[in-house]
Amino acid sequence: MRRHLFVLLIGGLGAALLIGLGVWQLQRLAWKEGILADIAERMDAALPSLPDLPSEDAHEYRLVTLSGDIAPAELHVLTSARPEGAGYRIISPFTLADGRRLLLDRGFVPQAEKTTRRTGGPAEITGNLLWPDETTGYTPEPDPRRNIWFAREVQTMAAALETEPVMLVARSKTGDGIRPLPVSVNIPNDHLEYAITWFGLAAGWSGMTLLFLLRGRRAAKPLESRAARH
Repeated sequence: MRRHLFVLLIGGLGAALLIGLGVWQLQRLAWKEGILADIAERMDAALPSLPDLPSEDAHEYRLVTLSGDIAPAELHVLTSARPEGAGYRIISPFTLADGRRLLLDRGFVPQAEKTTRRTGGPAEITGNLLWPDETTGYTPEPDPRRNIWFAREVQTMAAALETEPVMLVARSKTGDGIRPLPVSVNIPNDHLEYAITWFGLAAGWSGMTLLFLLRGRRAAKPLESRAARH
């Protein structure tokens, strides 16, 4: 009897823990879906103009259309895009009519076009404001001599190009044969799969506990029968 109670206790605690982890993943799923829905809404919610003090918290992903002049200066961020493969994002200063200067992510050129001369010039750009978080402890330092960057580092790039620390990622074409690479949201959302895994483990744990109890009960019956005969 004590053995059965111990098995029930361990089985119940294990199943409760696994179910709790599954419920937690469902809560995380709802939280993550809320974030993704908020980002999707921001990406299509156009600002009437560029705010005086754009901030990451209030304005990241917001859509805006701005007119200005693209300077020929460029910073090249190593990346890849289908179907071309390896290439570079072209980051240039974008000067608005009121004199404000922003970072403009014009989009992608293949590796072979890195040194192609691009003139820039007047343009009306529709794009999204972005403060990319692409730098990790493993990101190499930029190579100024070869003009190769390995992440879009807004603060450092703004200092290099003498602009505000604000990046506009073009949705529309900016000329010079550059293909726009609009903002895309790549936030992993595997919480449903995790929840199913935890609930499946809980079901398996419960099944094994029940099987163990049934086996123990069957093994005990012959012993009880022998004791009754004696």
